[in-house]
Amino acid sequence: MAALILFGGGGDLAMRMLLPSLYFLDHDGLLPEGLKIIGAARSHETREDYVAKVHEAVKPRAEADDAWDEASWARMAARLDYLAVDATDPESLKPLKARCGDGDVTSFLAVSPSLYDRIVTAMKPAGLAEKNCRIALEKPVGHDLTSFLEIDDAVARAFDERQVFRIDHYLGKETVQNLIALRFGNTIFEPLWNNLTVDHVQITVGETVGVGDRWPYYDEYGALRDMLQNHMLQLLCLVAMEPPSDLDPDSVRNEKVKVLRSLRPITPEEAERVTVRGQYVAGQVEGQLAKAYEQERGQPSETETFVAIRADIDNWRWAGVPFFMRTGKRLPEKRTEIVIQFKPVPHSIFGHGERGDIYDNRLVIELQPEEDISLSVMNKKPGLDQRMQLQPIKMSLSWGQDGKDAAPPRRRIAYERLLLDALKGDSTLFVRRDEAEQAWKWVDEVSEAWDCRDCKPLDYVAGTWGPEAADLLLSRTGRKWNTRDE
Repeated sequence: MAALILFGGGGDLAMRMLLPSLYFLDHDGLLPEGLKIIGAARSHETREDYVAKVHEAVKPRAEADDAWDEASWARMAARLDYLAVDATDPESLKPLKARCGDGDVTSFLAVSPSLYDRIVTAMKPAGLAEKNCRIALEKPVGHDLTSFLEIDDAVARAFDERQVFRIDHYLGKETVQNLIALRFGNTIFEPLWNNLTVDHVQITVGETVGVGDRWPYYDEYGALRDMLQNHMLQLLCLVAMEPPSDLDPDSVRNEKVKVLRSLRPITPEEAERVTVRGQYVAGQVEGQLAKAYEQERGQPSETETFVAIRADIDNWRWAGVPFFMRTGKRLPEKRTEIVIQFKPVPHSIFGHGERGDIYDNRLVIELQPEEDISLSVMNKKPGLDQRMQLQPIKMSLSWGQDGKDAAPPRRRIAYERLLLDALKGDSTLFVRRDEAEQAWKWVDEVSEAWDCRDCKPLDYVAGTWGPEAADLLLSRTGRKWNTRDE
């Protein structure tokens, strides 16, 4: 009988994401038969109390997706157990091992990363790091390369690499996985996926929320380490990697590592030209007044809440193609997207103006707030005009759209896929150690370049798309960020 242990089982991540994900998987009949789900935390409460708390967290989420039924909940509730433990004490963990039995055990650390090394060190003598055990680690692991290696070395002393599942929940999103299918399952796109036809790539992760009371964490990490080091570099890898020989986990991850190793280092001399740091000041977001970051923190800070970077990949496929990445808090809208901007036609036979302007082809892969893939192409405007008129159209390539009025399938929580894969031991969508090392190495070079040049964050008003310098990052090359009105 297999077991899933949720360390931090009563915390925000578990209640908001993990347990609802497990309910949906159970509702759809996808969880292994007999799987036991054990919440483990410091608080002393009974199993009944814990089950009631899970019910309170799961039911509204399931009802909103029209997926609640008492039979599914009864099946889920029967799997649940709870044990109060000190996860850093091997003796405290031994009763937890006894609850798991002799089957496969997957442990998910939904706790502060500062506890990872102490917990994994305690798991080994407690019998929770045997050959039939796996461990899933939530990001961020460390705040720079040195601290990552310290934590990951402790993990490596307890678990083999094949047992370790480093989570980046963006990789569980359906559209991110569909990017692999789009690239490597279609002869239409892959021959065009190179510097001969692609002008540039944009990756945007915009958030409307501020830092708020999360500032103690955020002040240590900032936008560079919180978002770009993991989510955005993973998206960059999936866009830029070479075709793997197959979908074996190591085949895919080998190609992602090659991309990270090909990233051009950002030197102090280049920092001001290819990077932008920003911090929001008071403004309005979605019609509501928003405080400045320094007001939320209560004192001055040089932490960036916005970062924009031009990344260059020095290999044959992408030589000369810039990758522009931007992410920030208190931006005008919540948006996560990848834009593949193709080059213009070599020569237009249509002229300009009265025939309609030609717009360059653009592939937009949207992850939030909706999941969609759309392609902008030029076509003839309908009509009997003597001279051909052109207009751009957008074609939706979304998965699951069987017809014009067909309802798309339920949008799954990214953790559903990741939890299911971890339970099965499939590491394709998880981050390997050398991937994380290379990502931290590149990000540390950016941070060191900022320190060397004393690059302070530039102010931007809450509700805008960052400092003006972020627009200049593209405009000085004759390009501009993708906007909704185009």
